[in-house]
Amino acid sequence: MTSSLELYFSRALVTGGAGFIGSHLVDALVSAGCEVCILDNLSSGRLENLSHLGDRITFIEGDIRDAGTLAEAARGCEVVFHEAAVVSVTKTVAAPVETAAVNDMGTLQVLETARRSGVRRVVLASSSAVYGDDPEMPKHEKMRPKPMSPYAVQKLTGEYYARLYHELYDIETVSLRYFNVYGPRQDPSSPYSGVISIFMTRALSGEPPVIYGDGEQRRDFVFVADVVRANLMAAGAPGAGGGIFNVGTASAMTVNDLWRRIANLAGMDAAPVHAAPRAGDIRESRSSIANAAAALGFHPDYDFEKGIAATMAWYRERAERNAS
Repeated sequence: MTSSLELYFSRALVTGGAGFIGSHLVDALVSAGCEVCILDNLSSGRLENLSHLGDRITFIEGDIRDAGTLAEAARGCEVVFHEAAVVSVTKTVAAPVETAAVNDMGTLQVLETARRSGVRRVVLASSSAVYGDDPEMPKHEKMRPKPMSPYAVQKLTGEYYARLYHELYDIETVSLRYFNVYGPRQDPSSPYSGVISIFMTRALSGEPPVIYGDGEQRRDFVFVADVVRANLMAAGAPGAGGGIFNVGTASAMTVNDLWRRIANLAGMDAAPVHAAPRAGDIRESRSSIANAAAALGFHPDYDFEKGIAATMAWYRERAERNAS
């Protein structure tokens, strides 16, 4: 699914590599001939996301806050892709201290392990949530952050730590601000999952979805294969150390329009149920990817129609398999 890129490293660690984005990244690394170690505590990741790789990977079940386990996983690695996190905005609002222990201290532990292990570059998964509800569009990296949730603060803290590790310890860190990532393997079973995975599952079962707020909030939906490509580019781009880059499509659509498109693909017609807006939700989000294009060579390969068709095919196959 991901177009091949030449890698400038032979061994990498992927934290959270059994998760949605992490497992797709592992696939691309293995396909490129890279030795891959995965560290995941399986709190949200799933081994089934990696089962097709067999013994082509090294998997360690463990927590990023455990220095000894991290050191074992990072041994001999030239690059670390840090995907492990509590990724739910709502969950961080409900449990800010507990989630900060993972997203703040866990990221710091990853960076410190990289420093002690001689890792050349660390690519961190950050988030467009750091921009908050600033009405300026599109969102660009020179905007002043305005986090509206503990999750956004935690991701921004990780970026600050990454910059410091680059400046103080000469580790090449690159932070990627993901916009709304979607694609196969996104778990729809949690209320904290991405909206597309939830909508897909609802549409295929003939049930209306719940839309929080009026549904006119706009999102920049980026396909997971493009996010993987951005990570691989960030791992090898010369001069990118210390940088922060948006990863999106530079376009956006409303949540209401998203449901209409998914329902049409599924061949059903059901009006969504609207509920009160959720705390920490942002009204509008659309990326500028000019900096990622200039510094990394990043341009998305997947427009929405292509990405959503591939995603629907995966969810349809999954639904049919579960039904049989």
